[in-house]
Amino acid sequence: MADIETFRAAARTWLEENCPPEMRGGEQDETTICWGGKRWTFKSEAQKIWLERMAAKGWTVPAWPKEYGGAGLSKEEVKVLKDEMRRIKARSPLESFGIWMLGPALLKYGTHEQKAHFLPPIARGEVRWCQGYSEPNAGSDLASLQCKCEDKGDHWALNGQKIWTSYADESDWIFVLVRTDPTATKHNGISFVLVDMDQEGVSTKPIKLISGKSPFCETFFDDATAPKEHAPGVSAIVGELNRGWDVAKYLLTHEREMIGGGGGGLLGGRGLGEVIANELGVDENGRLNDPILRGKVAQAEVDGWAFLLTMERMKDEAKAGQGVGANSSMLKYYGTEFNKRRYELFMDAAGSDGLEWEGERSEDGKLAKSWLRTKANSIEGGTSEVQLNIIAKRILDLPGA
Repeated sequence: MADIETFRAAARTWLEENCPPEMRGGEQDETTICWGGKRWTFKSEAQKIWLERMAAKGWTVPAWPKEYGGAGLSKEEVKVLKDEMRRIKARSPLESFGIWMLGPALLKYGTHEQKAHFLPPIARGEVRWCQGYSEPNAGSDLASLQCKCEDKGDHWALNGQKIWTSYADESDWIFVLVRTDPTATKHNGISFVLVDMDQEGVSTKPIKLISGKSPFCETFFDDATAPKEHAPGVSAIVGELNRGWDVAKYLLTHEREMIGGGGGGLLGGRGLGEVIANELGVDENGRLNDPILRGKVAQAEVDGWAFLLTMERMKDEAKAGQGVGANSSMLKYYGTEFNKRRYELFMDAAGSDGLEWEGERSEDGKLAKSWLRTKANSIEGGTSEVQLNIIAKRILDLPGA
């Protein structure tokens, strides 16, 4: 306990001295998050400084080993660091699929050479990754994917299409599931390959959503290449050839935790009630003026904190070697459904003003577009219906139909 309190004091001092004032407070969303990568343009000098300082400290990925760009912190120290960042309302210095998904997969299945080559640039925000999983005819039934990857001697040749590839048009590299043995049974013959997107054989096409934004893309491979080794000893394939499904399943648990995690926690360091109170005002007792909405918000805040505690408990169980497995489906289902519920409350609070789509007052319909965007949360990473089936089968052990 003394060591943890010593770490807390040191972390508090360092954060106070190094987190720029501009990087404290305010709601963090897709427009303000730093995603990194070769094409990234910093929104401000403060954002750039904050990333550089945190990366140098190893705190963009604090739990990763130091040799791979992290700080090697214990789970208790990571928790303290997050608490201290929340205390001063510090924004996250970097978010990416490399951190959330590829990193954990490489740490488990990658070789030392792969980890040393790919992880430090992710930690520093120098390379942005996207995920090539779903195909037009292989979404929830992902194992039916048909994107081909053929052995050409010194390299792999990829041909096929992926869809719903988030931020593919802004990414530098893609981790992609491909079929390397078309004669194998459905879940076999699949490999997990790392591909550089900066080549003629890779192209993307944005998919516009009902929110008016386009984070998703179609991605096409036309004789795209992945050298057998991206560098000496650095294979393009993670895990074993034709055993990519093992890596894919493990990565999906982290993706579902990441998507579900968006439903819990604070909004720019503020609780749900505080955000809505700023919109509607409070009575003489400091309570929301609308008693019905007040009850809904109170229930949502209680549920949100319960969800956060559940995520923390499952993280502790995973680090203790108990694994997450099908529990990730429970987190994904509840978190995404809860996030939709939160934004319904925001819309209730805003009334007809919340439907404004253009104009400076609404920041070009920021609330309405964010509300519509939450509808995709319960589809991406496996639909809510698929998650409920997994929960019924693998957690509740219910009989099949």
